[in-house]
Amino acid sequence: MTRTPLVPDAARIGRTALTVADIAATTAFYRDVVGLSVLTETEERATLGVDGTALLVLRRDDDAPPRNDDEAGLFHTAFRVPSRAALGAALERVRDRSEPSGASDHDVSEALYLSDPEGNGVEIYADRPRAEWPRDEDGTINMGTAPLDLDDLLSASDGAAAAPSGTTVGHIHLEATSLPASRSFYADTLGLGVQSESPSALFLAAGDYHHHLGVNVWNGRTRPAGGRGVAWFEFLLPDGDALTAVRRGLAAAGVSVAERDDGFEVTDPSGVAVRFRAE
Repeated sequence: MTRTPLVPDAARIGRTALTVADIAATTAFYRDVVGLSVLTETEERATLGVDGTALLVLRRDDDAPPRNDDEAGLFHTAFRVPSRAALGAALERVRDRSEPSGASDHDVSEALYLSDPEGNGVEIYADRPRAEWPRDEDGTINMGTAPLDLDDLLSASDGAAAAPSGTTVGHIHLEATSLPASRSFYADTLGLGVQSESPSALFLAAGDYHHHLGVNVWNGRTRPAGGRGVAWFEFLLPDGDALTAVRRGLAAAGVSVAERDDGFEVTDPSGVAVRFRAE
C-alpha cells in the first residue's frame, strides 16, 4: 500500500525569515544584489519580494547572539529566477556590488553562491528545462556539480537591475545536527520525497521537483539553531483543506503544532522553525 504524503505534491517554498543585527545593511543587500523589491520597512522589520509577493522577512533583534560555529541553521536561501538571462543579470549585480563565493552547474540548474552581510548563505539560480534533468533508473534526480562558465552566463544577461517577475524562493538548504533525524522528520513524517542523497546530505521535494529542501551535515553542527540567522521558513500549501490535513497529520504523529494567524508552525529536529500556510 502506497502511503499518501502529508505535504502534497503541489506544495512549494514560500517565505524565509532571518533574524539580523544590521537590518539596514541586510535590506540593502537583498535589494541591490539579489534584486528584490522592499515591500515594507521599519527600523525593526523589512519584507522584500517580487511583484508584491513577499519572499524574505528580515527581523532585527539586537539581543540575538551571533550564530556559533557548532549551531545548526541556514546553509543558504535559494532564489530561483525564471531564465538564464535573469541569472546573467544577477551575476552582473553580484560582481558589481558584492563578492561571489562560488558558481556551479548542477545539471538541473545553474547557480551562483554568495553571503549576505551577516554571513547567511544565498544562492541565485535558474533551472534547466525539466526534460533535461538527469535521472537514475528509479526516477530520482541525479544532480551533479561542475564549474559554471561565467563568461558564457554573462553573455546571456538581459542587464536587468532587479529580479524579474517569476522569481521565487526555489528551495531552502539547512545545516542539521543529525541526518537520520532530519530524514525521519522531513521524509517519513512530512512525506517529502528523497530525490538525491549521500552519506552527508539529503535533497527532498514535494512532487517531482529536483529539491525544495536540502539538508547537510558537512560542517559537524551539534547544537540546535538559535540566535541570528534563519528564524523560520515556510511551505505554501495549495488550499485550506491541505493545511488542515497537514496539521492533523502532524498532531497524530505527536509533533507539537503552534498556531499562527495565517497557518501553523512546527520545529524540526535541529531547532529550525517550519511554517505552513495556504496560498
